[in-house]
Amino acid sequence: MFKPPFILSIAGGGSTYTPGIVKSLMVRLQDFPLAEIRLYDIDGPRQDTIAPVVEKVIRDHSQDIKFTVTSDPEVAFSGAHFVFAQMRVGQYKMREQDEKIPLRHGVVGQETCGPGGLAYGLRTILPMVELIDLVDRYAHEKAWIVNYSNPAAIVAEGVRRLRPNARVLNICDMPVAAMRNMGAILGVDRHKLEVDYFGLNHFGWFTRVLVDGEDKLPELRRHIAKYGLLTEDAAKTDPQHSDPSWVKTWRNIKPIMDNFPEYLPNPYLQYYLMPNQIVAHQNPDYTRANEVMNGREKKLFAAAEEYKRTGILSDAFHVGVHGEFIVDVARSLAFNLRQRHLVMVENRGAIVNLPYDAVVEVPAYITSEGPEPVRVGQVPLFHQTLLQQQLASEQLLVEATIEGNYEKALQAFTLNRTVPTMEHAKAILDEMIEANHDYWPALQKAWQDGEAIKK
Repeated sequence: MFKPPFILSIAGGGSTYTPGIVKSLMVRLQDFPLAEIRLYDIDGPRQDTIAPVVEKVIRDHSQDIKFTVTSDPEVAFSGAHFVFAQMRVGQYKMREQDEKIPLRHGVVGQETCGPGGLAYGLRTILPMVELIDLVDRYAHEKAWIVNYSNPAAIVAEGVRRLRPNARVLNICDMPVAAMRNMGAILGVDRHKLEVDYFGLNHFGWFTRVLVDGEDKLPELRRHIAKYGLLTEDAAKTDPQHSDPSWVKTWRNIKPIMDNFPEYLPNPYLQYYLMPNQIVAHQNPDYTRANEVMNGREKKLFAAAEEYKRTGILSDAFHVGVHGEFIVDVARSLAFNLRQRHLVMVENRGAIVNLPYDAVVEVPAYITSEGPEPVRVGQVPLFHQTLLQQQLASEQLLVEATIEGNYEKALQAFTLNRTVPTMEHAKAILDEMIEANHDYWPALQKAWQDGEAIKK
């Protein structure tokens, strides 16, 4: 393994999350020493807007760290020890389509769940593989890619199939954000919690929440029955997840647990278990994408312009669990700390009654050679069946991407629990094909009028 200080590249350097991630790195330089930070993005102008803000964050803490901004992959990755990947293929204009097209058909419109997540996956799998190949070509031979790119489950499955030996650790901050809320409810820092959890990304359940060895899930159940997974005063939640739509998401854990109280669900299960209620409260003309573009993105870009003009940087970005978690994981990889985190791994028997090669989200000990998953055992039939259906939808979507197969894409959409019928699935898929013509691989039909189409 390599020794500090490290060279870190951030792929997707123009992301609005980049300043917060870099701030998380800066406040923990003693824990994770850095020689250089490189921003890499194929959208040069967007990255050039964000970069001065990032450099200001760095210089407030260190004059020694080299800072590089580039759209050249060789410059970005040569000799790098770590790559943080946070790509958003199609940017927010395509996220808006992911959300609004399903809503036009009365189906959940969401970034990572339902048809929107499948569309996003079709855009992201092959670019992620390209990124892996670039890192493999230029970076240190033992470099780790820590991948935050959504939709994480589909991306992880695509990487498993296409680049099975890649040194990629797929993570998501949603379980960590839930732990932050649990900690706030229980009056302890989230790092004091040790949780048991099983599922797929954005599709899982907490089964135990230990504080000093005592299971606090019964206490959390009683609190959730009144307030959802929020403190009584919702304003005390992390600002990153305190928009009205997020408050509603945390509150919606209550109706799920009113019906299925055994385990504490990932908040994204609202889209699969109560889709009609979600659609009824979604505005088809102003979705979460619009909320982000007119909120976090506009605020940060305005602050960047003000900083360029005046040299004064306002408090325009948030440092929360998103940045903290990726630093925690990178440290454990770098120093073989064997810290326990919830991450995505190949199942290999961790969940006995799911396929051996499924990409699951479970606790794992993070070592310098990667994650060592904790054995979960057998999960109940209800949860197993939900997981198998979701897994099949995601796996078919990956196969459709790799093979360019229209029928498999349609099967993936049809199997998704947010989609009520085959007719809905086809109408949404066909509209999404038109919207994504610049991003998706071509999907070819294998059958026409009962006859196999010759290729």
